[in-house]
Amino acid sequence: MREVVPGIWMWSRRSEPHGYDFNGWLVRHPAGNLCVDPVEPDADALELLKREGVARIVLTNRNHARRADLVHAATGAPVAIHRADADYARGQGAPVDAELVASEQIGPFTVVACPGKSPGEVVLHDASRRLAIVGDAVIGNPPGGLSLLREKVMDDPARLRASLRALASLDIDTLLLGDGVPILGGAATRLRELVASFPA
Repeated sequence: MREVVPGIWMWSRRSEPHGYDFNGWLVRHPAGNLCVDPVEPDADALELLKREGVARIVLTNRNHARRADLVHAATGAPVAIHRADADYARGQGAPVDAELVASEQIGPFTVVACPGKSPGEVVLHDASRRLAIVGDAVIGNPPGGLSLLREKVMDDPARLRASLRALASLDIDTLLLGDGVPILGGAATRLRELVASFPA
Protein backbone atom coordinates (compact mmCIF):
# COMPACT_ATOMS: atom_id res chain seq x y z
CA MET A 1 0.00 0.00 0.00
CA ARG A 2 1.39 3.40 -0.92
CA GLU A 3 0.33 7.01 -0.47
CA VAL A 4 -0.21 8.33 -4.02
CA VAL A 5 -1.41 11.80 -3.00
CA PRO A 6 -1.44 13.23 0.53
CA GLY A 7 -3.93 11.32 2.67
CA ILE A 8 -4.96 8.82 -0.02
CA TRP A 9 -3.44 5.35 -0.12
CA MET A 10 -3.65 2.80 -2.93
CA TRP A 11 -3.15 -0.94 -3.07
CA SER A 12 -3.38 -3.06 -6.21
CA ARG A 13 -3.94 -6.52 -7.60
CA ARG A 14 -2.77 -7.45 -11.07
CA SER A 15 -5.44 -8.68 -13.48
CA GLU A 16 -3.57 -10.76 -16.02
CA PRO A 17 -6.61 -11.19 -18.32
CA HIS A 18 -6.92 -7.39 -18.53
CA GLY A 19 -3.21 -6.61 -18.56
CA TYR A 20 -3.39 -3.93 -15.85
CA ASP A 21 -3.91 -3.51 -12.11
CA PHE A 22 -7.18 -3.24 -10.19
CA ASN A 23 -6.85 -0.65 -7.40
CA GLY A 24 -8.42 -0.08 -3.99
CA TRP A 25 -8.27 3.20 -2.06
CA LEU A 26 -8.08 4.35 1.55
CA VAL A 27 -8.96 8.02 2.02
CA ARG A 28 -8.07 9.52 5.38
CA HIS A 29 -10.60 12.10 6.60
CA PRO A 30 -11.27 13.73 9.99
CA ALA A 31 -14.94 12.74 9.83
CA GLY A 32 -14.05 9.10 9.17
CA ASN A 33 -11.83 7.25 6.73
CA LEU A 34 -13.28 5.93 3.47
CA CYS A 35 -12.34 2.74 1.68
CA VAL A 36 -13.24 2.88 -2.02
CA ASP A 37 -13.55 -0.16 -4.34
CA PRO A 38 -11.44 -2.47 -2.17
CA VAL A 39 -9.51 -5.12 -4.06
CA GLU A 40 -8.04 -8.15 -2.27
CA PRO A 41 -5.67 -6.72 0.37
CA ASP A 42 -2.47 -8.48 1.34
CA ALA A 43 -1.78 -8.94 5.06
CA ASP A 44 -0.02 -5.57 5.40
CA ALA A 45 -2.78 -3.67 3.62
CA LEU A 46 -5.48 -5.35 5.69
CA GLU A 47 -3.60 -4.57 8.89
CA LEU A 48 -3.32 -0.90 7.85
CA LEU A 49 -7.05 -0.73 7.13
CA LYS A 50 -7.81 -2.18 10.57
CA ARG A 51 -5.29 0.07 12.32
CA GLU A 52 -6.37 3.28 10.60
CA GLY A 53 -10.07 2.42 10.79
CA VAL A 54 -12.70 2.66 8.06
CA ALA A 55 -15.94 4.58 8.61
CA ARG A 56 -17.51 3.63 5.28
CA ILE A 57 -16.80 1.43 2.28
CA VAL A 58 -17.90 3.09 -0.96
CA LEU A 59 -18.41 1.17 -4.20
CA THR A 60 -18.40 3.20 -7.40
CA ASN A 61 -20.26 0.54 -9.39
CA ARG A 62 -21.77 -2.94 -9.25
CA ASN A 63 -18.61 -4.70 -10.48
CA HIS A 64 -16.42 -3.21 -7.78
CA ALA A 65 -17.88 -5.19 -4.89
CA ARG A 66 -14.50 -6.94 -5.10
CA ARG A 67 -13.49 -7.67 -1.46
CA ALA A 68 -15.89 -5.31 0.26
CA ASP A 69 -17.06 -8.33 2.23
CA LEU A 70 -13.58 -8.94 3.65
CA VAL A 71 -12.95 -5.27 4.54
CA HIS A 72 -16.43 -5.05 6.08
CA ALA A 73 -15.73 -8.13 8.21
CA ALA A 74 -12.33 -6.78 9.30
CA THR A 75 -13.41 -3.21 10.10
CA GLY A 76 -17.17 -3.29 10.64
CA ALA A 77 -17.58 -0.45 8.13
CA PRO A 78 -20.94 -0.23 6.34
CA VAL A 79 -20.97 -0.57 2.54
CA ALA A 80 -22.61 2.04 0.29
CA ILE A 81 -23.42 1.89 -3.44
CA HIS A 82 -25.94 3.56 -5.76
CA ARG A 83 -29.41 2.00 -5.61
CA ALA A 84 -29.36 1.04 -9.31
CA ASP A 85 -26.30 -1.19 -8.77
CA ALA A 86 -27.07 -2.43 -5.26
CA ASP A 87 -28.86 -5.70 -6.05
CA TYR A 88 -26.08 -6.88 -8.36
CA ALA A 89 -23.43 -6.03 -5.75
CA ARG A 90 -25.36 -7.97 -3.13
CA GLY A 91 -25.38 -10.92 -5.52
CA GLN A 92 -21.58 -10.67 -5.64
CA GLY A 93 -21.37 -10.96 -1.86
CA ALA A 94 -21.19 -7.30 -0.86
CA PRO A 95 -23.08 -6.58 2.38
CA VAL A 96 -24.77 -3.38 1.14
CA ASP A 97 -25.95 -1.21 4.04
CA ALA A 98 -26.66 2.16 2.40
CA GLU A 99 -27.44 3.72 -0.97
CA LEU A 100 -25.52 6.57 -2.57
CA VAL A 101 -27.38 9.54 -4.03
CA ALA A 102 -26.06 11.97 -6.65
CA SER A 103 -24.89 15.28 -5.10
CA GLU A 104 -24.54 13.60 -1.67
CA GLN A 105 -21.47 14.62 0.32
CA ILE A 106 -19.29 11.77 1.64
CA GLY A 107 -16.22 12.95 3.50
CA PRO A 108 -14.38 15.28 1.09
CA PHE A 109 -16.28 14.01 -1.95
CA THR A 110 -19.44 14.90 -3.82
CA VAL A 111 -21.12 11.91 -5.45
CA VAL A 112 -21.43 12.52 -9.20
CA ALA A 113 -23.71 10.27 -11.27
CA CYS A 114 -21.85 8.74 -14.22
CA PRO A 115 -24.21 6.09 -15.67
CA GLY A 116 -23.61 4.10 -18.82
CA LYS A 117 -21.20 1.31 -18.02
CA SER A 118 -23.78 0.39 -15.40
CA PRO A 119 -26.87 2.39 -14.37
CA GLY A 120 -25.53 3.17 -10.90
CA GLU A 121 -21.94 4.13 -11.74
CA VAL A 122 -20.74 7.13 -9.71
CA VAL A 123 -17.61 9.26 -9.51
CA LEU A 124 -16.32 10.73 -6.24
CA HIS A 125 -15.27 14.35 -6.82
CA ASP A 126 -13.25 16.51 -4.43
CA ALA A 127 -13.52 19.97 -6.00
CA SER A 128 -11.20 21.58 -3.45
CA ARG A 129 -8.36 19.25 -4.48
CA ARG A 130 -9.37 19.00 -8.17
CA LEU A 131 -9.40 15.23 -7.68
CA ALA A 132 -11.79 12.42 -8.58
CA ILE A 133 -11.98 8.70 -7.90
CA VAL A 134 -13.41 6.81 -10.88
CA GLY A 135 -14.41 3.16 -11.00
CA ASP A 136 -15.23 1.73 -14.44
CA ALA A 137 -16.29 4.86 -16.34
CA VAL A 138 -12.72 5.21 -17.64
CA ILE A 139 -9.58 3.14 -17.14
CA GLY A 140 -5.94 4.17 -16.88
CA ASN A 141 -4.67 2.15 -19.81
CA PRO A 142 -2.29 2.76 -21.49
CA PRO A 143 -0.33 4.31 -18.60
CA GLY A 144 -0.62 8.08 -18.77
CA GLY A 145 -3.77 7.89 -20.90
CA LEU A 146 -7.43 7.01 -20.58
CA SER A 147 -9.61 4.54 -22.41
CA LEU A 148 -12.95 2.79 -22.12
CA LEU A 149 -13.80 -0.78 -21.38
CA ARG A 150 -15.11 -2.84 -24.31
CA GLU A 151 -18.62 -1.89 -25.35
CA LYS A 152 -19.87 -5.43 -24.82
CA VAL A 153 -19.48 -4.98 -21.03
CA MET A 154 -21.34 -1.64 -21.04
CA ASP A 155 -25.06 -1.37 -20.42
CA ASP A 156 -25.39 1.81 -22.51
CA PRO A 157 -22.29 3.07 -24.37
CA ALA A 158 -23.98 6.25 -25.64
CA ARG A 159 -25.09 7.15 -22.12
CA LEU A 160 -21.57 6.57 -20.79
CA ARG A 161 -20.13 8.89 -23.45
CA ALA A 162 -22.65 11.56 -22.41
CA SER A 163 -21.68 11.08 -18.76
CA LEU A 164 -18.01 11.48 -19.61
CA ARG A 165 -18.67 14.65 -21.60
CA ALA A 166 -20.22 16.07 -18.43
CA LEU A 167 -17.35 14.78 -16.29
CA ALA A 168 -14.82 16.43 -18.61
CA SER A 169 -16.42 19.80 -17.82
CA LEU A 170 -15.36 19.52 -14.16
CA ASP A 171 -12.07 20.96 -12.94
CA ILE A 172 -10.11 17.74 -12.36
CA ASP A 173 -6.32 17.53 -12.25
CA THR A 174 -5.94 14.13 -10.54
CA LEU A 175 -7.80 10.95 -11.49
CA LEU A 176 -7.54 7.98 -9.13
CA LEU A 177 -8.74 5.01 -11.14
CA GLY A 178 -10.18 1.69 -10.06
CA ASP A 179 -8.56 0.05 -13.09
CA GLY A 180 -5.15 0.88 -14.52
CA VAL A 181 -2.63 3.61 -13.71
CA PRO A 182 -3.79 6.77 -11.89
CA ILE A 183 -3.23 10.16 -13.52
CA LEU A 184 -1.65 12.46 -10.96
CA GLY A 185 -1.58 15.63 -13.07
CA GLY A 186 -3.20 16.96 -16.23
CA ALA A 187 -6.20 14.66 -15.95
CA ALA A 188 -8.58 17.24 -17.46
CA THR A 189 -6.54 17.22 -20.67
CA ARG A 190 -6.58 13.42 -20.82
CA LEU A 191 -10.37 13.41 -20.29
CA ARG A 192 -10.92 15.99 -23.02
CA GLU A 193 -8.74 13.97 -25.40
CA LEU A 194 -10.81 10.87 -24.71
CA VAL A 195 -14.09 12.72 -25.19
CA ALA A 196 -12.82 14.23 -28.44
CA SER A 197 -12.33 10.69 -29.78
CA PHE A 198 -16.02 9.82 -29.35
CA PRO A 199 -18.25 9.66 -32.42
CA ALA A 200 -20.20 12.85 -33.05
